[in-house]
Amino acid sequence: MKKTLLLALAALTFASCQQNKSSETEAATTVVSDSSSNVAAVAGAGDAVIAFETANYNFGKITQGEKVSYSYKFKNTGKGPLIITNAEASCGCTVPEVPKEPIKPGEDGEIKVVFNSDGKIGLQDKVITVTSNAVPAVTALHLTGEIKERQ
Repeated sequence: MKKTLLLALAALTFASCQQNKSSETEAATTVVSDSSSNVAAVAGAGDAVIAFETANYNFGKITQGEKVSYSYKFKNTGKGPLIITNAEASCGCTVPEVPKEPIKPGEDGEIKVVFNSDGKIGLQDKVITVTSNAVPAVTALHLTGEIKERQ
């Protein structure tokens, strides 16, 4: 599936380059790489592009029952307004909070996450799946760390 998508994108890009190279009205495109899946997506001239400072946050070692708060900072590096439609965590112990208003091109935003370690022990990797109108439409954020047992 990924290979087919990449081949189709490559063919489309090649074909569009061959049609009218001198046209000033040809839409600009930006190639965006999603490092979590190594899939390239093409952003059109009016699309939003979400660029996180970091997609992985390691909170280190904490004691069972502690809460961890973190804000994933991002920037809309595209040409259109960014609208985050959903952020869903891999378990109920992690609660994300997304911006309610669109993020204009060039502006910054953040997704706040609170992780409750109550009832957890050992290494943790909580995934927050962010869905938006950006290219790529889905981004995975990771909250990792280790939980020690209460004494």
